[in-house]
Amino acid sequence: MTTTTTGDTTGTKTGTTGAAGAPARRATTTTVRDRLTALGRAEVTLLARNRTAVFVALLMPAAMVLAMKSTLKPSLLDGSGLSVAGAALTGGIGIVLIQAVYMNMVSSYVARREDLVLKRLRTGEVTDREILVGTALPSAALALAQIVVIVVAGTAFFDLDAPKRPDLLLAGLLLGVVMLTALAGATSTITRTVQTSQLTTLPLFFVSLMGSGLFVPLEVMPDRMAAVCEILPVTGAMTLVRAGWLGGAEGSDLLVAALTGLAWTAFAVFAVQRWFRWEPRR
Repeated sequence: MTTTTTGDTTGTKTGTTGAAGAPARRATTTTVRDRLTALGRAEVTLLARNRTAVFVALLMPAAMVLAMKSTLKPSLLDGSGLSVAGAALTGGIGIVLIQAVYMNMVSSYVARREDLVLKRLRTGEVTDREILVGTALPSAALALAQIVVIVVAGTAFFDLDAPKRPDLLLAGLLLGVVMLTALAGATSTITRTVQTSQLTTLPLFFVSLMGSGLFVPLEVMPDRMAAVCEILPVTGAMTLVRAGWLGGAEGSDLLVAALTGLAWTAFAVFAVQRWFRWEPRR
């Protein structure tokens, strides 16, 4: 048996290889659930220490929902079948997904990479996939908890009906969390520091805010603009979320939305597998 170590930032873990060069399996003493729980617990501790991240994740979405609700005019929603409260609260779900999952995860991945946490984790029994998923679990849980609060508040205080299709709502949320986590990993490859993550995440944030139907539905846009906006990353998840809560979407629209979201997810996963950096640039 010979021991081989890779030195590039996208290579495989240190491991043992046989005569044929195939990597040998590591002996594991813990279950996947145990490892993910340990990673998630450590990430919660680190997240709680980052006051800026907590502020952005908890307060900014609520502030933006209230601001949009006060500025949206019913005339802007003519032809969409949405009320101001419905547009503002479903848009708030999109804001939560982008800020609590995508933007927060980009800074988390970059911070763990620059502090050599990711590199050290790869020397143990935890797999690469478990490292990425475990790091994302607290942000995903935080986002889903906020979304539950939004849905409850919408039905209790804003005269909105309970979700008409909870299955579609859940599917849209899961698609959004997985896709944005993968996109966060991909974005981290072009982000050198935690400070620059505030810049590298802005393009997706603004494009989604303006074009993915977060607050202004695609139905009220010109046809050509709407056709372009339909293929934006967050649009598919938002279509499923809005249809799951408020209804109104047709089967063909839902199928296109799901396929668009899955295509972006597949692209982001490929980008992470191909270019994700596990240690700082030298």
